[in-house]
Amino acid sequence: MESIQDTIGAELKIFENKFSDSLRSKTPLLDRVMKYIIKRKGKQLRPMFVLLSAKLHGAINDSTYRAATLVELLHTATLVHDDVVDESMERRNFFSINAIWKNKIAVLVGDYLLSKGLLLSTSNEEFIHLHILSDAVRKMSEGELLQIEKTRTLNISEDIYFEIIRNKTASLLASACAVGAYSTTQDSPIVEQMKLFGEKVGVAFQIKDDLLDFGSSSIGKPTGNDIKEKKLTLPLIYTLNHIDKNTRKRLIYIIKNENKKPDSVKFVVDYVYRSGGIQYATETMYRYRDEALAILYTFEPSPARNALEELVRFTTDRKY
Repeated sequence: MESIQDTIGAELKIFENKFSDSLRSKTPLLDRVMKYIIKRKGKQLRPMFVLLSAKLHGAINDSTYRAATLVELLHTATLVHDDVVDESMERRNFFSINAIWKNKIAVLVGDYLLSKGLLLSTSNEEFIHLHILSDAVRKMSEGELLQIEKTRTLNISEDIYFEIIRNKTASLLASACAVGAYSTTQDSPIVEQMKLFGEKVGVAFQIKDDLLDFGSSSIGKPTGNDIKEKKLTLPLIYTLNHIDKNTRKRLIYIIKNENKKPDSVKFVVDYVYRSGGIQYATETMYRYRDEALAILYTFEPSPARNALEELVRFTTDRKY
C-alpha cells in the first residue's frame, strides 16, 4: 500500500504515538495489558480510513487524531469483548486477553478502553464524534445479538444477513469515515456521503472474510471455521436457497450436528463451490466495492482519494 504510506505515513506515526499515550494507566496490571495490546496491534485499517477521509476534505488536525484514536479504542474494546463472548483463545495468532488474564479481567479491560474513548471525546467537547461512534457501538451490539439469535435456528435470509453485517461490521467503518470527514469539514452532507462510502466498503470487507473462510487456489485450504461455528455466511446462504430440498436438509444437518467433522465440513464447502455460492458472493462483494468507489469518485482527484481507492481495493483483494 505504497500510496497510503506516501500520503499519510507521517500522520500514521503521530497517530500511533497518540494512541499509545491514550492507553497509559497508573494501575500496574492495566498498564501491562495495554502494552500487550499495543505490541499486537492489527493492520489499523480503521484509523487509516479516518485519516484519509479527513485528508480528502482538508488538513489533518488534532481533532482528526482524536477521532482516529476514539475509533481504535472502541474497535479494540469490541475485540476484547468478542473474544470473551466467543471463548476465543487467540487473536491475530497471539493469545487473546482472556486466554492470559481470564474473562473477568478481559471484560474490565474492554470497559476501560470504552471509558477512555468516552473521556477523550467529552474532555475535548467533541460530542458529534461521540454521537457518531456511539451509534456504531449500538448497531454492533444489535448485529451480534441478531446473529446469535438466527444462528440457533439456522434461519437467515439474505436480507437478514445484510442487516447483520451492516450493523456488526460495516457500521464501525462507516463511522470511521464519517468522523474523519467531520474533523476537517463539519459539513453534514459530506459526512453522510462518507458514512455511506464506509458502509459499502464495510459490507465488501465482510463478504471477503466470508470468502476467505472457503479458501481458494491462491489462498490455500479452506478453514471452514464459520461452518464449525454454525455461521451462515453469504456463499452458504446462496447455496441453501438454490439447491433441492433434500440436499438443503442434509447440509443443515451437517452444520448443526457434524460441524466438527473434517469430511462433513469439506462436503459442505465443496457443495458451496459447485452451487455457485462462491461466484455469487464474489460478484456481490465487487458490486459493493464499486458502489463505494463511485461515491469516492464524486470528490476531486487528489493523493488522498488515490490512497483511499487503494485501501478500498485492498479490502477486497487481500489474502488474509
